[in-house]
Amino acid sequence: MRKWSPFIVCLLDDDPSVLKGLARLFESADLHLETFSNPETFLGYARTHRPQVALIDVCMPQMSGLEVQSQLRKISPSTRVIVFTGNDDPLVRSTALNAGALAFLTKPFDDEELLTSVRLAFASAT
Repeated sequence: MRKWSPFIVCLLDDDPSVLKGLARLFESADLHLETFSNPETFLGYARTHRPQVALIDVCMPQMSGLEVQSQLRKISPSTRVIVFTGNDDPLVRSTALNAGALAFLTKPFDDEELLTSVRLAFASAT
């Protein structure tokens, strides 16, 4: 029987394959992952649960990840944010980091790099 980490990571991405793949990765690392494909649903969850760590994709049809990051900062200022994207645009990277993201990763990212970023985010939250 697996022991679940008390740490919960929220993942926001509109790509079902990314949600599924990262769910498997996080399960193998004994980290609990809550997945969201809709920014409004995620922000609603954040209002009541105040997640410790959030992984947010930049490119989504309803709302950009940078907009989500901005709203999340107002809702739950203590949430540690990691932003990721398929297109490494220096302006987007600097905007995300200047807005408080702890890391900015480019897809496809290395599994260990992602897990290390998440663990560092948890460490900085405590």
